[in-house]
Parts: sequence; structure tokens; C-alpha cells
Amino acid sequence: MTMFTLAQRGMSAQLVRMNAAASNLANAGSVSGSEDGAYKPIRTVFAEDLDQASGLASVSVQGVMREQGAAVRRHEPDHPLADANGDVWTAPVDENAEMVEMLEASRQYQNLVEALSTAKQLMLDTMRLK
Repeated sequence: MTMFTLAQRGMSAQLVRMNAAASNLANAGSVSGSEDGAYKPIRTVFAEDLDQASGLASVSVQGVMREQGAAVRRHEPDHPLADANGDVWTAPVDENAEMVEMLEASRQYQNLVEALSTAKQLMLDTMRLK
């Protein structure tokens, strides 16, 4: 396993993480007529991959799972999706937490790009010395 493979795996994992946060933000405030129909936020589940030959560990996406948070009930009898009691259900998405998640994932992605750029530059400098 090379440094480029390690960085590629990390960048792919962070991209999935950013997409999950973007999906949650896109569905924040979405309304449903039932608690079961309300959008449930998603989270990326990571796993460690250990390369036995080199001893290097990388990250992989084990899956994307839905959170089990309860939908938020609001009383809006005039809403077209309101149930018999006049309630609608909204997605339990914390927009601030999702923005932090997105910023954190993009920062990790940016760090990996910088590491690759530095490695490339060092390789080029090494080749020029020969």
C-alpha cells in the first residue's frame, strides 16, 4: 500500500461523509404527514483497514446508516399534510451540527490533498537530484 492509496481511501471516505451531511441539510425542515414518513438523518460508518504486509492502516466506509431520532411534531392544522389531529412531522436535523460535520469532513479532505501535494513535490525534488 502506498501513500497515494492511503490518501485516496481517506479522501473517498470524507467525500461520503460530506455527501451524507449535505443530504441531511437538504432534508432539514422537510415535512411529513406521519412520524414514520419523516426524513431520518444519515451517518457514515467508518471501519479501519489494516494492510498486513505493510502494517499501514487506512479507512473505509463500512456503510451509511439512518439515525433513530424521533421526528419533531408541530401543530399546523392548515398544512396540507396535517394528520387528523392537525399535526405534521419534521425531520430531526440539527443544521448547526450538520454544518460542523461538513466543515470537518472538508478540512480532512483538504489535509489529504495537501499531503499528496507535498509527497508529489518531494518525489519531483528527489528525481531532480539524480
